[in-house]
Amino acid sequence: MTMTLALWLVGGAVVLLLMLLVIVLIARSLETKSSPAATTPASSKADAAAATAMKALFGAALGEKIAGANKQSGKTSGKHISLAIGGAVGAIFIGSAIAEFVDSSRPDPASLEPIEISAGDLHGTLLSPKAKAPVVLIVPGSGPTDRNGNSPMGVNTDMYKLLAEGLAREGIATVRVDKRGMFGSKGAGDPNTVSVDIYANDYRGWIHTIREQTGRKCVWLLGHSEGALMVSAAAQGRKDVCGLILVSGMGRKMGDVLRQQLQDNPANAPLLDQAFAAISALEGGQHYDTTNMHPALLPLFAPPVQDFLISVFAVDPVEAVRKARVRTLIVQGRNDLQVTVEDARLLNKAPRTKMELISDMNHVLKDAPFDRAGNLATYANPSLPVSPRLVREIEDFIENDD
Repeated sequence: MTMTLALWLVGGAVVLLLMLLVIVLIARSLETKSSPAATTPASSKADAAAATAMKALFGAALGEKIAGANKQSGKTSGKHISLAIGGAVGAIFIGSAIAEFVDSSRPDPASLEPIEISAGDLHGTLLSPKAKAPVVLIVPGSGPTDRNGNSPMGVNTDMYKLLAEGLAREGIATVRVDKRGMFGSKGAGDPNTVSVDIYANDYRGWIHTIREQTGRKCVWLLGHSEGALMVSAAAQGRKDVCGLILVSGMGRKMGDVLRQQLQDNPANAPLLDQAFAAISALEGGQHYDTTNMHPALLPLFAPPVQDFLISVFAVDPVEAVRKARVRTLIVQGRNDLQVTVEDARLLNKAPRTKMELISDMNHVLKDAPFDRAGNLATYANPSLPVSPRLVREIEDFIENDD
């Protein structure tokens, strides 16, 4: 049982309260027609109780008007009204108790034991709240981003760790991983000698390992940022992928996204001509000579990473999702400074997709302001939780699996 079900139960109790109060009003009306007007201590107490319930439900002003009109309509049976109100209060109590029970039964991620898991020389962390839980493989974004969502290049968010913990509370297991050649997967090979196909094969290896160790028939693939492209490629031709969850994923080719990212920062203005020339060469499958390149651009276009960039620039993300042929959830934050809502809308043109836009979420999955300084401040604050709605959307998507 999940928090979603608990909320439905509480909502049902509130509806029951409304129905019982309507019955009270009808009963009063019928009794008024059949009996002379009179006031008794019992009816006065019932009137007061009904008025209190009306005010709580409809607000002080409207509730008082309804209660007043009802009181003037004539004699009522205090016994019947008391029973109705008592039943309504009981319904609310039962609904609240069920919700509290459901909430208390949710697993506490702090009590769960993270398990080191490996697929050959690739390493990651399994966090599972229970046996036979659905499993989500969390694939990181670009650059040296570790399994927790942090990078030595100034990103300290714990976004994947926090997301895994949030999903664990909802009964969903996760495996978050280090990419080949980095961090725990350092022994898997040169991190620069990679391509979309190599990464896709790595994640297919993870699917095999997860199924073998958990007994699940299929695995959900969640890709963040660049990782969205990788899981789309990994899912192609597979029957053991439950579905795709693409978070802040590119809908345009990476060359176009990179141009916009560079252009959006005013400080990059002097570098744009050289950067755009490099992007164009790589899009054409050609290496770019960095001998005279500005030092600020060298980490992005360094010769060792150019083969990877050529590989990524050639892939159309929408076509990759189309070829995957699985149910796909597309989640995009409106306050993302790196990937746009338009990217999500482009991805949503592929078949079997569902798009959800989250108002305040930024690229590192945190609720953040849209202004650049305030937004980027969240990139160095691991104490901030990931967007609660992101967790809910993923849970709902998995729960409603066809």
